[in-house]
Amino acid sequence: MAGAAPEGSQFDARQYDAKMNELLGSDGQDFFTSYDEVHDSFDVMGLQENLLRGIYAYGFEKPSAIQQRGIVPFCKGLDVIQQAQSGTGKTATFCSGILQQLDYGLLDCQALVLAPTRELAQQIEKVMRALGDYLGVKVHACVGGTSVREDQRVLSSGVHVVVGTPGRVFDMLRRQSLRPDCIRMFVLDEADEMLSRGFKDQIYDIFQLLPPKIQVGVFSATMPPEALDITRKFMNKPVRILVKRDELTLEGIKQFHVNVDKEEWKLETLCDLYETLAITQSVIFVNTRRKVDWLTDKMRSRDHTVSATHGDMEQNTRDIIMREFRSGSSRVLITTDLLARGIDVQQVSLVINYDLPTQPENYLHRIGRSGRFGRKGVAINFVTKDDERMLFDIQRFYNVVIEELPANVADLL
Repeated sequence: MAGAAPEGSQFDARQYDAKMNELLGSDGQDFFTSYDEVHDSFDVMGLQENLLRGIYAYGFEKPSAIQQRGIVPFCKGLDVIQQAQSGTGKTATFCSGILQQLDYGLLDCQALVLAPTRELAQQIEKVMRALGDYLGVKVHACVGGTSVREDQRVLSSGVHVVVGTPGRVFDMLRRQSLRPDCIRMFVLDEADEMLSRGFKDQIYDIFQLLPPKIQVGVFSATMPPEALDITRKFMNKPVRILVKRDELTLEGIKQFHVNVDKEEWKLETLCDLYETLAITQSVIFVNTRRKVDWLTDKMRSRDHTVSATHGDMEQNTRDIIMREFRSGSSRVLITTDLLARGIDVQQVSLVINYDLPTQPENYLHRIGRSGRFGRKGVAINFVTKDDERMLFDIQRFYNVVIEELPANVADLL
């Protein structure tokens, strides 16, 4: 089970393996088979011409590791468990697999994708639309915080794919605004995150309403036992594609730490770095929503321009802020882990962990986006005395050395 990272930093490998074996039979082979075929260009995957056009127009040139292994088995209609970190191209992998298999003459929902946050669902919808641009795909995002009536209107006018969060999707199925009869592909994205957010029962409820013969894809960075549990119940002889943690995403990202001894010294340190932040696009992560508000106020009171977003804000407000940040009209964004997954802000070249994440896995979700697909980036971690243990855990988890920040940080960007 190499590369399957557990949830949480208190990790006992023996216990984890024992749990896996118990779930999977002694070697897991009775449950899934591994799939190792590699296709090193999009042209050799047997994709429709118009899908290829969409892939190239989107800016992909060479498939990433997960795309080289993951697109073809999905296109063949196999059930798949694909395990790779955020930022490695999982979204485009299942979007391509879905787009390849849709019947465009049939304006009924044929594929359902579930994601843990509204932002991620909307991000997937964008990628699906862009890749399917030349195919005329109709995609709709069903997420909380938007008008139910509008969802019902769009669904009744006909769509090929629905991407959504579990609550709203279940609501649409229950109201029969989303008809399950033609759905033949079901994807769970960031499955580990969905389960840790407590969506397990809703996912089961949704699955009960779907047709019995359905292709299932589970995409996840880590495979905690609960995620495997779900796959056992839903999947039929799945193939498992594993792209190991250590060959991904932290490449090209220079990582540093700053010793700030006390919590109260972080603010001064951040203000000292502000000029450096503003020459590029930066994301600053803190661990709570309240702290987002607190830090935003403190920075603004010192005349530093910053944007902020977190889960307590109205969806519209969040959308506007993200749009401003994407367009570059705001340069510094303060946020929580809610946005650490799946938000692809291409220009971010500096990430600051004002607070270290509470779980080592989230470190990669935060900083992994600064160097997506070979872009270089810098991550700076503020470390108090209390954080030293977590910094040590992170270094061990990712097999990296996080050095002290040099004085010439601006030259690194």
